[in-house]
Amino acid sequence: MMWLVNTLILLFSVVLMEVVAALAHKYIMHGWGWGWHLSHHEPHDGGFELNDLYAVIFALMAVVMIYLGVNGLWPLQWVGAGVSLYGVLYFMVHDGLVHQRWPFKYIPRRGYLKRLYMAHRMHHAVRGKEGCVSFGFLYAPPLPKLQQALRQRQKPPR
Repeated sequence: MMWLVNTLILLFSVVLMEVVAALAHKYIMHGWGWGWHLSHHEPHDGGFELNDLYAVIFALMAVVMIYLGVNGLWPLQWVGAGVSLYGVLYFMVHDGLVHQRWPFKYIPRRGYLKRLYMAHRMHHAVRGKEGCVSFGFLYAPPLPKLQQALRQRQKPPR
C-alpha cells in the first residue's frame, strides 16, 4: 500500500510543480528575475543561456528534498522525485519541442502538443517582459483565449 501513497505524492508533486513553475515564470522570471530570463527571450545560438540557471536551482532543490527524504523526512524524497520528473518533462516539452534545442526538429501539427507549442510561441510573440500570455509549461489555455488576450494587450490605450 505504501507504493500507492508514494506514487500519489510523486504525481501530486508533478502537478503542483506546474502551478509553482507558472507562478515563478510570471512573477519571478517576468518580474525581479528578468535579468536571467531575458536571455531566453533574445535570439541566441542554441547553447546555454543565463535562464538555464533557473533549472539548476529547481534541480538543486529536488536533490536536497530527495536527500532529506532518504535521511528521515520520508515524503520529501517523493516530492523531490516529482520535482525531478517535472524537470524531465519540462526539458522534453519546453527545451526540446518548443525551442528546438535538440539536434532534431519536430513541430506538432495537432492535439495537445500543438497547443503547448503554439501557446509558448504566443508567449514569445511579445517583446519584453510585460504583456505576455501563457506562463505554464505543461498546461496551456485554449489557443483562442490566448489569441484574444494577446489582441487586447496589443490595443493602444484610448
